[in-house]
Parts: sequence; C-alpha cells; structure tokens
Amino acid sequence: MATAGLTTALAAVVALARPALSAPFLAGADFALEVDALAALTAPMIAAVAFLVLVFAAGSIRESRARFHGLMLIFSAAALVTASAASIPAPLFAWEVMGATSYALIGFWWREPRRVSAGLTAFLTTRTADLGLYVAAGAALAGGAGMALSDLPAATDPWRHVVAAGIMVAALGKAAQSPFSFWLSGAMQGPSPVSAPLHSAAMVAMGGFLLLRVEPLLAATGWAGPVAAWLGMLTAVLMGIVALAQRELKQLLAASTVAQLGFVVLAAGVGAVSGGAAHLVAHASTKALLFLVAGAWLTAWGTEDLARLRGVGRRWRVVGVCASVGALALAGIAPLSLWATKDAVLVAALEASPWLYAAGLLASALSAAYAGKALWAIWRRGDGAGVRAGGTGQVGALEQAPLVVLAAGAAGLVVLALPPLSRALAQTLGGHGEVSAVELALSAVIAAAVFAAFAAATRPRAEMGP
Repeated sequence: MATAGLTTALAAVVALARPALSAPFLAGADFALEVDALAALTAPMIAAVAFLVLVFAAGSIRESRARFHGLMLIFSAAALVTASAASIPAPLFAWEVMGATSYALIGFWWREPRRVSAGLTAFLTTRTADLGLYVAAGAALAGGAGMALSDLPAATDPWRHVVAAGIMVAALGKAAQSPFSFWLSGAMQGPSPVSAPLHSAAMVAMGGFLLLRVEPLLAATGWAGPVAAWLGMLTAVLMGIVALAQRELKQLLAASTVAQLGFVVLAAGVGAVSGGAAHLVAHASTKALLFLVAGAWLTAWGTEDLARLRGVGRRWRVVGVCASVGALALAGIAPLSLWATKDAVLVAALEASPWLYAAGLLASALSAAYAGKALWAIWRRGDGAGVRAGGTGQVGALEQAPLVVLAAGAAGLVVLALPPLSRALAQTLGGHGEVSAVELALSAVIAAAVFAAFAAATRPRAEMGP
C-alpha cells in the first residue's frame, strides 16, 4: 500500500515534469517512454485508483495478502508503462505482463476451478487479440515508419493500413469491444478489488487509451476511424441492453464498462481525443467506486443479486450515498462527470454522422436506465432478507474511505469537459474545446427523463399507494 501511495505521488510529479526516455531494444525499434499531455492526464488516474483499491483491499482481502498486493502492483505498473509508451515495444512488453497478471488475479482463489477457468478465458481472448500488435510492429518496419507511435501515420501503403488494423484488433480485444466483449463477464469471478482497476483504470481502459494515442494513424487511413467509431457505438448500445438485463450488480457493472468504453473508442474514431480522455478518466473514478461498493456489499451482505440487495443502501449510509453518486454519474445526470464528458465525445460524433450521434444518444439513454435499475434496487424498502450466509455484516473504515474519495472524483471530474479546462485539453490533445449549452441540456433532460421513467415503472404498487 505504501508503494502504491508513493507511486501516486510520483505520477503527479512526472505529470508536471513530462520526462522522456529511450533505450535500444531491437534494430530500428527503441523502447521509448514519454509523459506527454495524454499520459500526464491518464497516469495519475491509474496510480490513484490502484492506491485506493489497495487501501480497500487491506480491509477486505483476508488471505494471501502478499500475493494479492504484489500482483496488483505489477498489474498497475504495466498499465502505467502503456500510458507512457512512445513506441510499439513498450505496449507489447506491458500488455504481456498485464495479460499474465490479469490471469493470476481473476483466478486469485485458485482452488475454485471456475475462477481459474474465467481467468484463462480472459487471458486467451486478450492474448489472441494482442497478436495484432505484433502484426502492426512488423508492418511498421516494413512500411519504413519505424516503431515510434507518432511516426506510424507516415508508413507507406499498404503497410499503414496493416498497422492500423493490427493495433485496432489488439485495442478492441483489451477494451472488450465487439466482437471480443464476451470475456469480461467471466472476469467477474475475480475478487472485487481486482474488478475495480481491471474495469476502470487498467487493462480494459488501456485498450481505449491506445486508440486515443494512435488517433492520427486512424485518421490517416481513411477507413479505420469510421470503423472504430461504429464499433464503439455498436458495442455501447448492445452492451447497454445487456447491462439492463442483468440481475447481479457486478455483471451489470461489467456490461456497462464495455458500453462506456465504447464512447472512448468512438472518440478515437471521430478525432475527439480530449473528450475521450476526459471520459476515460471520469469513468475510471466512477467505475472503480461502483465495483468497490459491489465488493463491500458482497462481503458484508453475502450477495450481489440485485433483488436481494433491496434496501442495502439504508444499512450502510456512507456506502449507499457514495454508490448513489457513482450511479447518478453513470446515468449521465447533471452536473456529475459523465454527463459532460459523454457530450464532449458526442458533439464530434454529430459532425461526423447524425446516425452516430443518434446511436450515442441511445447508448446514453440506456446508461440512465441500467444505472437507475441499480440505484433503485439498493434504496427500495423491504430488506427483510437481511445478511445472507457468508456475509460479515460489516463494512470497515478502510473499505469506506476510498469510496468517499472516488465519489468526489465521480462528481468533480466534470470540470475536464467544461471550460476552461476543456478548451485547454482540446488545444493540447485535439478535439472540441466546448460543448454547447443546448447539447448539454438535451443530454441532461434525456438522462433525467429515462432515469425517472425507469424508477416509476419499477416501483412496486404497494409503495405507490392508492
């Protein structure tokens, strides 16, 4: 935990100092790291989430703590290397490590075969997709561009297209986008402190991050950007429907992670890098919060079944309030973070295609519906089931403290998508500096209307009165 705290402090320092380094790796391919503007925004988020998750885990992981903390530190370090990668060998190395540690973490309780099997499915799926990075590396050398990520658009045809295709396959696999979405559901077999960083600030997020990093390459091909944009929106809509159908909280959150990452992939496809980066960071805080909440209730209440979680928000008020902030942010309710960050992406989608924009609004409406489903379940009256078998009936201070910090992030990171920060990010990263008040108002109204309609539709008649 101390190591993670020190790493968080150092991540904040390097975000200001913006260091870069390069070392010989192969002929024509250096191992290069650089903390540019995109990495400066993302790296502190990765480190902070890892630290908060380990604080939470100190109160919830009772066995094999040394193994858990060691694996988590390596896992987070691989994500940090990916965030600062400036050449293809860096993410190749980092993703190998991330894939191996994700397998070990998902199957952390290795005596239960179903958990190990879920880890193996995640590992094999993502590693198969990662072969695209090897294809991209070879094509980059063949195309004369070298392996620096910033030089990839200069590769000659047809190699530039092969590079783009290889990176897209690898990124979509890591981000669990269509057609790779199936592996993420099984990853819920891991401990909740594993699910939190895996779905928020590491691994899955790094797939979307890599596409933001190589957005100039996607644009240079002419086809890769639109394909990425449509795959992102297809995934956001389909997985939003899947999330709405779930009966377990962690499975709902897993599907919603894939759906929300669809907006980041959309951002890379339409050139809204600043909006995509803001959404990535805000989503990391929101989703880490919600997965840790799910973990706290699973440990204390003994279940993650939404029907059996009725009224659990009333039992532990701090946890319930933090969960409410996260769910409202996920729903896109103003003025919380994801309300504005999604619009920072959708404004670029509207310029690219009105159909993309319409799909984005549909995905946003689904976000409000499945977030409302989760929130309504935890606050409804009638928690007669009580603590289930295996539940401890307690949520300790070490588990509650990180939730408060993450809830503040889920609310406050809205500033990334509003002036003046949005303008500064757009100037640095590329994208749209401002979202009009009309678009923000439309998004807020849709989210609030769907949220309220879903709550009214699911309210039991006994609670509605005569």
